Amino acid sequence: MNDSPLPTVTIAEAKSILSAMAHRQSILLLSAPGVGKSDAVRQAAAAAGLECRSLLGTQIAPEDVSGIPRIVGERSVFCPPRILLPEKPEKFCLFLDELPACAPDIQKAFYSLLLERRLGEHKLPEGTWVVAAGNRAEDRSLVRSLSAALINRAIILQVRVDVKEWVQWAVANHIREDIISYILLMPSALQRPVPDLPVPFSTPRAWASLSQALDLLEENGSLNENTARAVVFGSVSAEDAAVFMEVQKMGLNLESNAVKNPWEYLFDPSLLPEKKQANAENTLRWFVLKKIHEMILSIRDDVPGWEHYEEMTPEICNAFFSHLTDEEKAVVMINCVATWGELGADETLSRLFFSLTGIKIEV
Repeated sequence: MNDSPLPTVTIAEAKSILSAMAHRQSILLLSAPGVGKSDAVRQAAAAAGLECRSLLGTQIAPEDVSGIPRIVGERSVFCPPRILLPEKPEKFCLFLDELPACAPDIQKAFYSLLLERRLGEHKLPEGTWVVAAGNRAEDRSLVRSLSAALINRAIILQVRVDVKEWVQWAVANHIREDIISYILLMPSALQRPVPDLPVPFSTPRAWASLSQALDLLEENGSLNENTARAVVFGSVSAEDAAVFMEVQKMGLNLESNAVKNPWEYLFDPSLLPEKKQANAENTLRWFVLKKIHEMILSIRDDVPGWEHYEEMTPEICNAFFSHLTDEEKAVVMINCVATWGELGADETLSRLFFSLTGIKIEV
């Protein structure tokens, strides 16, 4: 779920770091959109008993940071805005949201604020937090290049999504059970990569918004298959929306026996949902194949069912693939060809390569 080569922290870990050092160190949280950075800052500030005052980087001018001048005697004195320097010298949390989206002159206005907790000749109240957040350049979120001078004035934390943390939060915040169940069945659906086109995509924020939308429809008596389908496809990635709707239609949930442990399908492919003539009716089959693919991608010692890895033989592996179409084989093998080779699927890999390219390779 995280493509960054840099060390990352979860939302809970980020809040712990803020609580420990934000009164002395300026911190910049970076992540993909919709992870919950802003909420994390506000929650950490509230837990520390601090009022959180926000500045939105895309909607401010330099004078909103440095203040505007006035003449005092024979000199001009800059008067910082009230949000940054309140009348009462009480510590607070200054949250600079969407900092990477700021124009260069706005970024420059933050230099002394980030490094010295100072606005011109005025110091922030002792103990005040200075925290910023924003999206990464690779997320195509109108992010500008951060200057080296700004980067060198803050500790930068790369924040990632953690499914277990999100589920705990979702339960505590009354997110719909059907959404929580779906995320537990398909963890990678919690955070999808930012698409090239301006279309909905799955993020923790999108799933929370969808939960509220479905609740509102239900409270209004307007929730039916058509309205649900409209808001689901208008909230999350199309691939997740399609499977989520079919899962609801079939009544799948965590206690359901409709979806078995992925290893069971490998050892007995006759358990796979039957392939139907109409593509629209194959959602459950594709759902199962995606679960198998995710399991193979994440194979490691602490994954439930790891003991079955040693039981796999080339015969078992190739017998499983004999029940799949070439398209299904390609989907199950993508990005994990080496692992399938270790499991004994060399013969299948050779045949699939020949089918797709016309080139025969020896195994």
